[in-house]
Amino acid sequence: MHLTADEQAMLDGRDGPGAQLAMRVQVAIGEAFDAPYMVPVERTHVALSNQEADLWFAEKLAAAGAVCRVRPTVNPSFNWKQFSAITDLDPADLETVKRTHDAYLKLGAIMTYNCTPYLEANVPVFGQVIAFSESSATPYVNSVYGARTNRESAQSALTAAITGVAPYYGFLLDENRRGQVLVHVDAPMATDFDYQLLGYFTPRQTGFQVPVFDGLHHPSREALMNLGAELNTGGNVAIYHIVGVTPEAPTVEAAFQGRAPEREVTITQADLDWMREELTDPYGPVDFALFGCPHLTIRQVTTVADLVRGRRLAVPLYIMTSSLTYSLAEKMGYLEDIRAAGGEIFADTCMDQPCWKFLAGKKGVTESPKCAYYTKRRNMSFVVTELERAVQAALEGEIR
Repeated sequence: MHLTADEQAMLDGRDGPGAQLAMRVQVAIGEAFDAPYMVPVERTHVALSNQEADLWFAEKLAAAGAVCRVRPTVNPSFNWKQFSAITDLDPADLETVKRTHDAYLKLGAIMTYNCTPYLEANVPVFGQVIAFSESSATPYVNSVYGARTNRESAQSALTAAITGVAPYYGFLLDENRRGQVLVHVDAPMATDFDYQLLGYFTPRQTGFQVPVFDGLHHPSREALMNLGAELNTGGNVAIYHIVGVTPEAPTVEAAFQGRAPEREVTITQADLDWMREELTDPYGPVDFALFGCPHLTIRQVTTVADLVRGRRLAVPLYIMTSSLTYSLAEKMGYLEDIRAAGGEIFADTCMDQPCWKFLAGKKGVTESPKCAYYTKRRNMSFVVTELERAVQAALEGEIR
């Protein structure tokens, strides 16, 4: 790889061993992908996880004096003070959370603890070169905004934040953003949940190729968010295009950069119905409801509050969201409504954190296939359905 004088000096140790290690990682990635050189990144987001390898790497860099040139936002952790009110927390988990926080703070991260930074805290613009990890973030920023990032790991995004550069390969290049498969959607797509199903099903038809959706009209912000999250859960899809909706696909021809699609597929309502049956556990009694993977928006929190206001939940209902949305929900009275019904809103957390151990062995209801996917390793099972129907199930204690 060709390195600038500044990049070579960083690799040689001018800025200390932490920056040197970060640059070594970036150079190794670049060499693995035959990148010709590095390019500056303007924004970064790190999928902090509170897991052993994540903590080890962050502490190693911090102890070596690394500081982020391009300060990243970070993924959820968990608010141990809030959770300690409802469950006993493992002291080892608490220690990991606190050490991870301290390490990332020392590195210069912005402690947003949010898996949807692209909606409120870290919003890129068209054509901007960035380095984002997080499975819902990467497809959203690439597809909806037309910014440019590869499907970074937590470690590669963090080293990009420290060095301020990323190797020039993959989805940073025009030609790799070209659509490959034309996906005709022959289904009504009446709800945001339909986009969850579409995202999870599409890779079964297209593999990991770049899909171009035709037949989708006026999807909501939440629909686009969930489409990308499920494309990157049911498959490994870091960018998609929607004809007439996303910025790099004003037309079919533009989405494919003037070439013909490599192939075409059609997805029908029957396909989405089949996907629903595959994703969900059997209907019946549920022990709890868990929403917010990705974090619920204020519009979605409004939906929940409207449904439970003045009523009493039959089972606990938990919402995960960002600090900003939590604050808005509190100011608008939604938090009070949901708590009065027997529910709770948690800021800054994720279902893939150890704070949810108390739900192990129980059956929940959720609006998120991604939530159900990740929690299987934590011994939880889920009925997966529309948000409104899931709230109703929590009110009744079962879903029919």
